[in-house]
This record gives sequence, structure tokens and C-alpha cells, in this order.
Amino acid sequence: MPQTLFEKVWNAHVVTDLPEGGVLLYIDRHLVHEVTSPQAFDGLRQSGRKVRRPDLTFATVDHNVPTDGRPVDDTSLSGIQIRALQRNCEEFGLPLWGYLDEKQGIVHVIGPQLGLTLPGLTIVCGDSHTSTHGAFGALAFGIGTTEVEHVLATQTLRIPANPKTLAIEVDGALQPGVTAKDIILAIIRRLGAGGAAGHVAEYRGSAIRALGMNGRMTICNMSIEMGARAGMIAPDDNTFEYIAAEDRPFAPKGEEFDRMVEQWRSLVTDEGAQFDRVVSLDADTLVPQVSWGTTPAMTVDITEAVPEPTDASTERALRYMGLEPGTPMREIAVNTVFIGSCTNSRIEDLREAAQIIKGKKVAPGVRAMVVPGSEAVKRKAEEERLDEVFRAAGFEWHHAGCSMCLGMNGDILRPGERSASTSNRPYEGRQGPGSRTHLVSPITAAATAITGRLSDPREFLN
Repeated sequence: MPQTLFEKVWNAHVVTDLPEGGVLLYIDRHLVHEVTSPQAFDGLRQSGRKVRRPDLTFATVDHNVPTDGRPVDDTSLSGIQIRALQRNCEEFGLPLWGYLDEKQGIVHVIGPQLGLTLPGLTIVCGDSHTSTHGAFGALAFGIGTTEVEHVLATQTLRIPANPKTLAIEVDGALQPGVTAKDIILAIIRRLGAGGAAGHVAEYRGSAIRALGMNGRMTICNMSIEMGARAGMIAPDDNTFEYIAAEDRPFAPKGEEFDRMVEQWRSLVTDEGAQFDRVVSLDADTLVPQVSWGTTPAMTVDITEAVPEPTDASTERALRYMGLEPGTPMREIAVNTVFIGSCTNSRIEDLREAAQIIKGKKVAPGVRAMVVPGSEAVKRKAEEERLDEVFRAAGFEWHHAGCSMCLGMNGDILRPGERSASTSNRPYEGRQGPGSRTHLVSPITAAATAITGRLSDPREFLN
């Protein structure tokens, strides 16, 4: 019987059907960070359990780390969580890439970067944007703290209901100045914040196949923002080339790699396989996107204006964002530009933004900052002298971490301040109490930094 990509990976990992419904799923990789793990480790300790597979469990610090390089404050909540993860990893025998370690970074950046993320695996983490790893043909999703403890103890996960399948066909060719971030914002805009709830989305079509792994990770990263359980893209030669890079210490090598590639080539949706839903998007006509409200679904073209409210939620969003309907998006001034987060902080993102920024200056009164997704990305960017481009323009250059994406670590907006951000959520208070966030691509963020207002990056392309 023909199967979808999701069904192939899912069926290969079902341990057993549960009497109360759902399944017990085997987990290949468990990624751990400092925020959602302390209670899980306490649970293990109280019950006298060990970590079932420490060789398949990997930890890093990302949410709380100070990205300006200052020492960790052990008296703050952030510092307490960072130190707790260090103690827990020592006690339970887990590898940890700690603050400023050469392999440290945002968990969803370092997983692929280190070769931990591979096609056909099941991957979980106590973070909703674990769906990023689906770009490799893995089934990856976020879990809660109780589930973190269950995976630590058993290397399995209880899934109460089998997800449905959703095919998202994106065909055509992106025009200059339009990026993967614009594709996923347009998809979420169309489906709505809960439009994919209960589904695993598979992104397909010529526009998706044309993307490199960075763009594919950006798209899968934001699958959760439309309610999807996970997002996946079938692996291909782009995927295999990425994994084969020399600086992937955990990836298979030599003959083992060749054998696995032959297996991975079967991880495609079979002809005749049926999805529960199918939607499509035309990439040819897509233009740069920008969010105006408090969910990623509240998005418009950069060339459009703030829309009229249609219900109580959009009225509330307009009040919170301090916007008037009819205001052109390109007239909205910002206080801060943030390039970073697990959505858009890889070396490719920084290269693209630097091309826009080179030889220009950040607008007066605007704080602009770049936060690489990992210390390895930071080193690579410095080798390419991208840091010099950003610094010469007036950007701050930071160490790796989640930073202003969620404002847990000192990188925050003040109440009422407005940002153009390459992150994934413009929720109320996400970047600090009273903060106002507009989601954009890295090149749109770069253009905005130059003008001081939300800007169309196509105006800055050579």
C-alpha cells in the first residue's frame, strides 16, 4: 500500500499500540536544554531511575545564555537553570555543550550542524520548534516537561492519537528578494494559526526542492505556528550533501554513509499515497511578507497596509501593536532590528543579510543586533569577515543563543518598543513586556535596519 513520507517514518518507530488508544513511539534522538529539563531530571531522581539511552541524549544551553559574553549570573533564574543543567548532565552522564563551548548554540541549529539530525529519525525536544529537524526527512516535534522525563527514562513517547497528513504544494520559482521565510509566513497567513492542528505537514513542490537546507529548516521550523504537530521535507541530494560535510562529527562516514544514503532515498511519498488534506501556494507571485499582529497568521505583503479588524482578536492585536488600519507597512518605524533565533540565524542567513548591509549604515536611533545560532556559525561568519560588515554598519555582534526571540536572557525590548525580527513568534510580550514584534526575513530585517522602518528588500538588491 502506498505510504506518505510521514507514514514511513512513523510506522518504522511504533513500538506498540496502546490499550487506551494511540501508540508508543521509539525515539532516536532526545535534545535537551536548560528550560524544560530541570523538573524532568528531578522526577528521575525521585523515582530512582537512570537515563535509558545517554548515548542518544544531547544537551546544550541556549534560551537563557547571555549573548553579550558576560559571565553567567548564578543568582538569577537564568543562571540557576544553566547551572542545574550542568549538574544534571554530570549526574546522569549526558554530553553537554555549555556556555561558550565551541559546540554550544541553539538546539535546533546545532543538531543539524553536528550531524545528529538525519533522515528517517524520530527527534524530540522540550521546545515547540523541534519541527526544524523535519527539513531532513526526520519526524521531529516538541514535547512537554512530563514527556521529557518519560523519554529520558524509557527512550519512548506515548502519542495519544495518530496525526493526520497534510500536503503543502509550493510550485513555481521565488523572485529575487523573496525567501523561504516569506513562503512559510504566506502559508501560515493562508491556513491560519490553527489551520494545521492535528496534522503533520509535508512540504512539496518545485519551490521547496529548489531550496537549500537552510531554507528548508526555516520552513519546517515554523510549522508549529499553524498548529501542525510537525513539518517534513523528503531528503534528496541537497540533504545528503549537507550531511556529508566534514564538520558533522556525529554523521555517518565512508561506507556507512553510502549505505545509509541508499536507505534514505526511499524516504519519499509513494506515488498514489493519500493525504488527508492538500493545499497549494504559487511561489511565482509571492512577495516579501511581514507580520502586523500578534500571531504569524496576521501577515501581509510588505507592499500592503495594516488591514481593517475583522473580529475581536484582530481588534485586540491592533490595540496591542499600536497600529491604525490603512497605515502602509513601509511607513511603520522600528526601534530594534533582530537577526537571529532558531528560524534564521544560520550562516546562510547572515550572508544574505550582510549583502544588503555592506557599505551602508543603520538608521539613527535604531538598535540593530546579530545573534548567530551557534558558536560555530559565529566563528564561520568571522572567518568570512561578516562580523566586520555588520559592525561597520552599526550592528551589535553577539555570541550564540536564543536571545531576543523570547526575551529570557536580558536581550529584550522595552514596553512599547517595536522590532523587525527574524524570529518565529510575534506574541504579546514575547520579546519583553509590552514589546511589539514584526516577523520578517533576514534580508527584510537588513533593509529595515538601514531605513529605520519596515522596508522592501527588493529595493536594495543589486
